[in-house]
Amino acid sequence: MPDKRQPHHSHDKGYRELLSSKRAFLELLKTFVREEWAKDIDEDSLVRVEKSYILQDFSEKEADIVYRLKTKGNDVIFYVLLELQSTVDYLMPFRLLLYMVEIWRDIYNNTPEKERRRKGFRLPAIVPAVLYNGRRSWTACRSFREYQAGHERFSGYLLDFSYILFDVVRYSEEDLYGAANVVSSVFYLDQTVDPLELVVRLRKLAGVLKGMTPEQFRQVTVWLKNVIKRKLPVHLREEVERVLEENDPREVEKMITNIERALDEMKRQAVMEGVLRGKAEGRAEGEARGKVEKAQDAICKYLRRRFGDASAGLQQKVREMASLEVLDGVMEELFAANTLEEAQAIIRDGMERFMQ
Repeated sequence: MPDKRQPHHSHDKGYRELLSSKRAFLELLKTFVREEWAKDIDEDSLVRVEKSYILQDFSEKEADIVYRLKTKGNDVIFYVLLELQSTVDYLMPFRLLLYMVEIWRDIYNNTPEKERRRKGFRLPAIVPAVLYNGRRSWTACRSFREYQAGHERFSGYLLDFSYILFDVVRYSEEDLYGAANVVSSVFYLDQTVDPLELVVRLRKLAGVLKGMTPEQFRQVTVWLKNVIKRKLPVHLREEVERVLEENDPREVEKMITNIERALDEMKRQAVMEGVLRGKAEGRAEGEARGKVEKAQDAICKYLRRRFGDASAGLQQKVREMASLEVLDGVMEELFAANTLEEAQAIIRDGMERFMQ
């Protein structure tokens, strides 16, 4: 049975909370669905279905939103799957079919048997949709018929449906900015993964945000609080959440400035961490280089004392071996060398090991 489940990821939660508002959901349809029927829907005819139909197999990575549109004589179900992942799932037509069947099964099981047996009984139409914010182009089949092998030959007899795709990243900045509503503003902000670019976009949206009602503005800031967590380091999340909680549409500039200050602090800390890390790595590298040079000096000193000027070429090769492990092995073997030829063989083998 379907149940009420909370989405597991902050991005899913952000969009789920946003689209739980009938007004925001209506904005989604009217702004991004180019169909005549979308223009005729009003807020009073929409009813949020307080259930999730995500199957247990996918409960860790998916979220959905469901609305019932009450029309004269016929109900229509809008089912939106929040596909907020970086990769395209080519199973999408089949997954949507499974969820649609779950909805129909739920409605059928909750309809009195007498009503179900009527000749005029009909299941409600379901309009499936996918909200996707991945950076890769959406290349999954857009219809269920295309998902079936051999559909070209038997198309007239096959189950088929298409789904609406809300492709967040592919909408133009101009269109989103021009729409000037809650959902288009959220899409506009979601198109960037860079926290600093987020501030730039917030500044551009300042005029739109100032013109929102307190409730609309709250919807944008709640979405930001849920989503901004993945864009910021842990130590700054609480600070930015606090900033978002304290402001209203009249204080947009103050909110943006405070977020910018938090991000500037993040940049300063990142630079400082990089400098400190570089110094630590430099010290470690210097210490290792010092040990190699000491080993080279010891071997060259031994060669010079044992074989004199005839070992000059061998000493040069020793200076080329920058591996402390190889140098230690060469030194140990050289103590057993009785002739210059034996020393040459040992150093030649050492060079081969170093070059591997």
